[in-house]
Amino acid sequence: MKKILFLAIAAALIPATNAFAQAAPKHAGIESKDYQWAKMEGEMKAALDTKGNVKDGEDAYEVCGACHLPSGAGRADGTFPQLAGQHSTVLIKQMADIRAGTRDNPTMYPFAKVLTDPTELANVAAYINSLCIPLDHGHYEGADAAKQVSMGKELYEKQCAECHGKDGDGNKAKFYPVIAGQHYKYLLRQMTEIRDGKRRNANPDMVKIIKAYTDAQLVAISAYQSSMSMPGAMCKAKPTAKKKG
Repeated sequence: MKKILFLAIAAALIPATNAFAQAAPKHAGIESKDYQWAKMEGEMKAALDTKGNVKDGEDAYEVCGACHLPSGAGRADGTFPQLAGQHSTVLIKQMADIRAGTRDNPTMYPFAKVLTDPTELANVAAYINSLCIPLDHGHYEGADAAKQVSMGKELYEKQCAECHGKDGDGNKAKFYPVIAGQHYKYLLRQMTEIRDGKRRNANPDMVKIIKAYTDAQLVAISAYQSSMSMPGAMCKAKPTAKKKG
């Protein structure tokens, strides 16, 4: 009940004030020469070393569901990513980075902050991993979709597949996210922010690669990535309603 009340209050206040955003810490990221992208220490390490409890994670996920939806499907307009189907290591790292102030996300910070400790981070990740993967997500919808996907596939296979995998399934052990089947607009926004130095917890190796890409190339790569099928247990299709005769 406490978390539900916090969720309602925060959701009402965030659009109208920067009070929550100002409370977020800000620690050094890629702008620092000492930045280590996946340093195993502190809260992140403790959460990764903890076996998450799915039932407890379901309760803790209440603060996440308002934006990412109870299904973990996120939103096709790119404001919130699909979480269902993502590696638990990636989920934990991103939550820990936002809580620590290495990744700037003033919208999510007050919600991530309400999780009490590393155990809750592990529990939420475990619950998200138990969710089936939604059957649909946001795609590139331009009239030239086939051309964009084809161009994106060629670009993706040249440099992106080495880390994110041929099928876009990432690498759990190395914190490389699943990108296949993610919302097109979210993918495009994140890659643009990484290229432009606005994602402070970005992998420096990716930053070096993506800096050379033009806006048009990022559109094509995002179109291709969103056209791929996310690996994992897909949700069952809802039965078609029978017409009354």
